[in-house]
Amino acid sequence: MVWFYTTAKNHGGPVLNWSIIGLIGYWLTWWLAKMLIVVPLAEVVTKHSVAEFMLTQSPVAVSVLVCVLIRNKLLANQAA
Repeated sequence: MVWFYTTAKNHGGPVLNWSIIGLIGYWLTWWLAKMLIVVPLAEVVTKHSVAEFMLTQSPVAVSVLVCVLIRNKLLANQAA
């Protein structure tokens, strides 16, 4: 959220809108990744602690990637 706020502030975009878009984009992507990746595969890796850790962190990685894409799209729209 801070990343979207500072980006909007530095590039002259709507600060509140970009912050809310970033927050909703991160949260929604995290929730979808958890439901589509973690929940179905959780029983498979119950005995492997490293694999379980990596699996539970995958929604964060997916959400951060989506936030980068959302930010790039907002910057492209701002430049146009």
